[in-house]
Amino acid sequence: MVIGFGFGSPLQSLLMLLLTSLLSYVIFKNLRRRRHTNLDPYEERERRRQYYYEQRQRARDYAREFDLSDEEIERRLDEELDEYRHR
Repeated sequence: MVIGFGFGSPLQSLLMLLLTSLLSYVIFKNLRRRRHTNLDPYEERERRRQYYYEQRQRARDYAREFDLSDEEIERRLDEELDEYRHR
């Protein structure tokens, strides 16, 4: 949110820019604080637990998908290059 940038004297423009950035920051902080104070600590803990479980599962899936031997890497490269050549 920028109001008044480029209007009036350079000093006035900078002052308006600083004021609008401060106003934006205060609004953002108040909205963020209100969102965090409305959460039940148990619900917040459960939400974070689920997030970490999901991230752990994603990491395991990626490890399973990309933990390849040298032969598997060469095979995948051959397959990808064959697909590229047939287009």
